[in-house]
Amino acid sequence: MYSSFEDFEVYKAAISFTGKTYKLLDRNPLKNDFALVDLLRRATISISNNISEGFERETDKELIRFLYFAKDSAGEVRNLFNVMDEIE
Repeated sequence: MYSSFEDFEVYKAAISFTGKTYKLLDRNPLKNDFALVDLLRRATISISNNISEGFERETDKELIRFLYFAKDSAGEVRNLFNVMDEIE
């Protein structure tokens, strides 16, 4: 049984991914594209936010619902990286 969302490996991975994304954006030539960078940062943060919010709802049904939201955000991040790759 998990006592907090910080115990989830997926949460730890999401936090690590967010840190790596921020570091990448700081050195990327597209870092001056403020709209794209903002979208990417917000979508990346949304992954761990949804994991934590779902856990705090204290029901399995709600946790699963918010894990799907986190998955949606991960898809958004993938799309934004694809866009960045195309326009670089």
